[in-house]
Amino acid sequence: MPRFGFLIAFATALIGTPGAATPAAAAAAAASTGSAAVSAQAIPLAAAHADSGAGQFRAHCARCHGPQGYGAAKQAIPALAGQRYTYLVAQLGDFAAGARDSDTMHRVVSQKALREPQVRADIAAYLNAAEPSTLPATGDGADVALGRGIFHEQCAACHGADARGSEAAAVPSLRHQHYSYLVAQIHMIAAGYRHNIDENLEFFLRSLDERDVSATADYLSRLH
Repeated sequence: MPRFGFLIAFATALIGTPGAATPAAAAAAAASTGSAAVSAQAIPLAAAHADSGAGQFRAHCARCHGPQGYGAAKQAIPALAGQRYTYLVAQLGDFAAGARDSDTMHRVVSQKALREPQVRADIAAYLNAAEPSTLPATGDGADVALGRGIFHEQCAACHGADARGSEAAAVPSLRHQHYSYLVAQIHMIAAGYRHNIDENLEFFLRSLDERDVSATADYLSRLH
């Protein structure tokens, strides 16, 4: 497998840390670019209302993601409970702006009730505070050691050695996540369907063969 970990580290240094901008700067950027993701990121966690987000989640999200936000492995629907606030806010904004593909999510976030960045921030705050699943679906366990090696060599620089991601950089936690969803998203990113992903990450994931993909996803799905 080609060693492209340095490309991701270089890309991170080149584009800077997404969470480093001040709320005022982020709001100004949103006004000039029309980016829903940037606009939502301008709302800090302290200004989000998890109690309100709980009701919005139950009304608009629980049907697919489950009442506790644990997702559904058979449908490759992600577990969201315990995920990074900044990442959740950014992804909801990207779905709303069309920067991430999903007909289902486009329909959900286009509802009038979810168009306001504050509402999306509230949902993200609720999920961030929710207890994550301790029983995500895993793979067959055949190549966990390989997956551990790939993750720590190629992915830990951004996602952290414990795979908990980064709140400041809006990097997602990969723990407590279903094997099926992890595999599906690696393929989606490699195929260019995640328009909000740096092209160097897309390039790296295309270098993985099917065994590498399965092994890495299996290893991550066992972290909880």
